[in-house]
Amino acid sequence: MVRKPVVSTISSGGYLQGTVRGRLPSLGGKEPPGQETVVLKKKITLLRGISIIIGTIIGSGIFISPKGVLQNTGSVGMSLIVWTVCGVLSLFGAMSYAELGTSIKKSGGHYTYILEVFGPLPAFVRVWVELLIIRPAATAVISLAFGRYILEPFFIQCEIPELAIKLMTAVGITVVMALNSTSVSWSARIQIFLTFCKLVAILIIIVPGVMQLFRGQTQHFKDAFSGRDASIMGLPLAFYYGMYAYAGWFYLNFVTEEVENPERTVPLAICISMAIVTVGYVLTNVAYFTTISAEELLQSDAVAVTFAERLLGDFSLAVPIFVALTCFGSMNGGVFAVSRLFYVASREGHLPEILSMIHVRKHTPLPAVIVLYPLTVVMLFSADLYSLLNFLSFARWLFIGLAVAGLIYLRYKRPEMHRPFKVPLFVPALFSFTCFFMVALSLYSDPFSTGIGFVITLTGVPAYYLFIIWDKKPTWFRRMSGRVTRTLQIILEVVPEEACDKL
Repeated sequence: MVRKPVVSTISSGGYLQGTVRGRLPSLGGKEPPGQETVVLKKKITLLRGISIIIGTIIGSGIFISPKGVLQNTGSVGMSLIVWTVCGVLSLFGAMSYAELGTSIKKSGGHYTYILEVFGPLPAFVRVWVELLIIRPAATAVISLAFGRYILEPFFIQCEIPELAIKLMTAVGITVVMALNSTSVSWSARIQIFLTFCKLVAILIIIVPGVMQLFRGQTQHFKDAFSGRDASIMGLPLAFYYGMYAYAGWFYLNFVTEEVENPERTVPLAICISMAIVTVGYVLTNVAYFTTISAEELLQSDAVAVTFAERLLGDFSLAVPIFVALTCFGSMNGGVFAVSRLFYVASREGHLPEILSMIHVRKHTPLPAVIVLYPLTVVMLFSADLYSLLNFLSFARWLFIGLAVAGLIYLRYKRPEMHRPFKVPLFVPALFSFTCFFMVALSLYSDPFSTGIGFVITLTGVPAYYLFIIWDKKPTWFRRMSGRVTRTLQIILEVVPEEACDKL
């Protein structure tokens, strides 16, 4: 496998390379005295790892997706089966990633595993689409949910102005970016608190729902499988909604190098988190149906709020606040994890070198965090935001399926590889097959959107040959890129990691 590692001088590399390791350059060309080693420190404990996974998974999905799942399954019973199956499949994917994360102890998640197994081209295409469209659009979507729900208690009697939602959303995005740029420890601590808030929000729904069951409120479960039959067109969409709500189990693998004792922490955090989330999601959906009929759920734009208004009275005003906090936690966890993906891709030479640099005092990957900020704000005010996500939703599962298929490949290609955590082979086989099956069915059920997404993804191929392979770029271009990199280093006070190959 050929990699293009970061090198230390501009003249010996392309436009992606070029600065002195571990020290801030000066605009005059003179180097300051030696400074302390700058690295990303191992600050992710088991509790923080669990908070990253649970805190990122539980977002707006469980409060919105039940409508999409029910709409495409046609019955209460079938929708509960889909939620359970999606939880089990997500657990299989998470267990597969636990093996990959303990065998390949590098941050970067999907990108790193695809790079290790299939080489630089598919890995670059993955990070290309993630950086330019998927991550900014996904962050904007979850941020819009935060902006809407945080304002809900102030606009009870009227519609929330769209401008107010977007302004509040922009404030939320700014706070998340500032937090992740300032301190790894504080970002992790706040994530633990937000995870606690998420679990409280889930319990606020589950506990009254269970009490309803004890009171005999089971009328909506009678003839649970009666209704419209699920079609071959609807089932993949139902699974998309369900898997979207569970998405986030892979984010701990994005920060493997910052995890304390990853061989123990990664699989433990993944298994504990997925058990909690799966049980919580299924019970939450059961709780919904103790109070809301299938027809009423389909008419609701915010299922959790409708449930709270029916059952909790005045306390229902607290539910939008808790939902907003869950969205904020997903924003924080997503930015924390994905910034490491860009950091690692830059370190491998697939993104501009500035993105692999660390703040000299805060020890955070500052450029990799803030690169998302302008792109996310642009997406926030884009009219085609949801269309972009629909176009590219297949790409996420295509590359996740590819990464898990790589685990099977490594079992046969590198049987001697050290594997502290090992799953039965049917687990990655079933999960990767499910991912590819979902992608194939999306091509069948919505060929136009999937086709556009496929074309957008393929733009990464010419970009790879233009920016990565072509090394005969004009001298003026390399010099200008070098000056820009050094100037940004000084402005942001960042340097390359001193020991990027330490693992």
